[in-house]
Amino acid sequence: MSKISPPNSGCRMYEARFPEVDIPVMIQVKEILDVATHVALLEYNNIEGMIMLSDLSRRRIRSVGGLLKVGRIEPAIVLRVDADKGYIDLSKKQLTEEDKQVCEERYAKSKLVHSIMRHVSETMKIDLEDLYIHVGWPLYRKYGHAFEAFKCIVNDPDSVLKPLTRELRTIGADGRQVIKVVPAISEEVKEALVRKIRRQMTPKPVNLCAYIEMTCFEYDGVFHIKEAMRKAEAVSTKECPVKMKLVAAPLYVIITLTLAKEQGIKILNQAAAACMNSIEGHRGKLIIKESPRAVSEQGDKLLTEQKAYSELQKAEVSRDEDSGGEEDTGMGLVDLESISSFGIED
Repeated sequence: MSKISPPNSGCRMYEARFPEVDIPVMIQVKEILDVATHVALLEYNNIEGMIMLSDLSRRRIRSVGGLLKVGRIEPAIVLRVDADKGYIDLSKKQLTEEDKQVCEERYAKSKLVHSIMRHVSETMKIDLEDLYIHVGWPLYRKYGHAFEAFKCIVNDPDSVLKPLTRELRTIGADGRQVIKVVPAISEEVKEALVRKIRRQMTPKPVNLCAYIEMTCFEYDGVFHIKEAMRKAEAVSTKECPVKMKLVAAPLYVIITLTLAKEQGIKILNQAAAACMNSIEGHRGKLIIKESPRAVSEQGDKLLTEQKAYSELQKAEVSRDEDSGGEEDTGMGLVDLESISSFGIED
């Protein structure tokens, strides 16, 4: 691909210069006036559009500020397009919930594709629009969305990028024009593109955990609890290995690290069920305190702090017993009702 100095780093996301009528697009509010609002169409290189006051809402408008704020990013639907004059009229009033969902999902994918393309353009010093012309937009046409093509590139880049070509026109020795078909991008640009796609789009494993309270006051109750823990871990699969650990008796955590979140949640539920069946077979008791969820780094930190606090409580109880205090006959040293979700997020 030819290099341009300085390269153009701004370009629309899609091949069409203007959006089609009745299509939802993502906008950013730029200026709010008495009769209209000026917006930028983010997917079309920030070209200007306008929303009339009468197209803001179906309800009676008491304050435009309650509906729009400068800088806010949200969907709107295209009413009219004058390609010659560059006028685009939009509406929020005619936007449905389905339109919003479609627009937000498409924009999220397009934004990721655009960030990858722009990064390659800037690092390789090549024109962004040229990169879209020979790579991005052909992939949009073939795959419906370049995002789907990029997902395939993660595992098999040649199957996606090798078929892409461009015509190179030169003048031969006889003075005639010679048309030669060459790869759409150079090997250097291809390597940079694949590297960035893999860095951005390779699925990352997610930590999942479930918290349970388990007790067994039968003879050899500790061994029955350990057996129940082994039953939970036996539910493991290659994709979702399960581990069960003590937090602070009677609180336990069942964890897995997996690429498939939904499957991981299912496996943790199965592990909890296996654990419950085992312990209840020995007249024990199991209560699920937190259903399986993704756990954040903050959650891990809070969990560690809670465990340390529990150990401190145990040490204080031990000192009380040594000094002749009343014996604490309960198994749980943690106020389970006051325990939050340890920073767990959906």
